[in-house]
Amino acid sequence: MHHPCLTCGACCAFFRVSFHWSEADPELGGQVPPELTESLRTHERVMRGTSQSNPRCVALDADIGRYSRCTIHDRRPSVCALVPASWEFGHASAQCDKARLAHGLPLLTPDDWIGVGEDEKNPLPEV
Repeated sequence: MHHPCLTCGACCAFFRVSFHWSEADPELGGQVPPELTESLRTHERVMRGTSQSNPRCVALDADIGRYSRCTIHDRRPSVCALVPASWEFGHASAQCDKARLAHGLPLLTPDDWIGVGEDEKNPLPEV
């Protein structure tokens, strides 16, 4: 069994991904590739492709509901890392559920995690 996000991608093609500009500033330790972002507000940047009526992150390589991968997963914005998949940590995720429903995908259940090892889960960042 594989991590359910690897066959989804709905959240990356549903939400605007905005974050503090410093996350894309290498001089301040930011890791998000600045060339994949654009200015949003004074102190915010946004992942290109996500600030429009039909959002889709420029870093998403996916056929929603079939396969999905973030091309900058280890360098993704903190707001992305803070969104767990439903039941990944024992409870539903409103963001995950909303995005999956918008793309016509069934909601995840605890059964979707049977056989997914702890080492395959995306640990939530410490805040």
